Amino acid sequence: MASDSGWTFPTGDLMKGKKGLILGVANSNSIAWGIAQQLAAQGAELAFTYLGEGLERRVRPLAESVGARLIVQADVTDDASMDAAFAELEKTFGTIDFVVHSVAFANKNELQGSFVDNTTRDSFLLAMNISVFSFVDVARRAAKLMPNGGAMITMTYLGAERAIPNYNTMGVAKAGLEAATRYIARDLGPKGIRVNAISAGAMRTLSLAGISGGRGMIAQGRAMSAMKEDTSMEGVAGCALWLCSDLGFSTTGEVVHVDAGFHMMGLGDAED
Repeated sequence: MASDSGWTFPTGDLMKGKKGLILGVANSNSIAWGIAQQLAAQGAELAFTYLGEGLERRVRPLAESVGARLIVQADVTDDASMDAAFAELEKTFGTIDFVVHSVAFANKNELQGSFVDNTTRDSFLLAMNISVFSFVDVARRAAKLMPNGGAMITMTYLGAERAIPNYNTMGVAKAGLEAATRYIARDLGPKGIRVNAISAGAMRTLSLAGISGGRGMIAQGRAMSAMKEDTSMEGVAGCALWLCSDLGFSTTGEVVHVDAGFHMMGLGDAED
């Protein structure tokens, strides 16, 4: 299946009969949207969340294009909003099989320069609330709708493991998210629920645009990667398909890197 953005997603029935929730689509370049398209191409029934009228105008046409059964408002910082969203999800689907969490935020003025000098208490707590606690909260709520087991995935980045210029507060939040993934995986494992994170390379998303020098991260990632290529949406979506489908059995608590091998490189090629 070819997307409007030029991505090509294999079709099939790996997700036939499976239902799930997608959180974090912002526009047609969102990683969450690429994943949603791949899951839909393999037969999944999808529900989407959005935040506010502005994002609804972007999300609704995309969700409708893949036959979404539910498109619902959800503010991850508001318990009443989350209560209402998951009540609608349960009413529509009854049970679900997977969740894709692609929600993160840090104030733009903290995604530049010095982490030590630019980070404030309020902004730090906000980033942790939206980027980390939201996954814990979503996992707790979604697990109640997974009586037969299921899969949950979230999105992270190499800045959780290594100090990346200008990533700052978001890097610390992503480190917290990766740790939360392991603890959630431990707690939900006995219920047959697998919980993993995908660490994607830098891609042209709305989130990247908010980081000072973000566009340069793509070219640098390509130059320093093992494969000397950009991270592809098809690769990230394919990884999500593996983790959300039955192909992902026995895999949990993992951070899977999909970045053309950027994460494992040391020095670049030496010049004569």
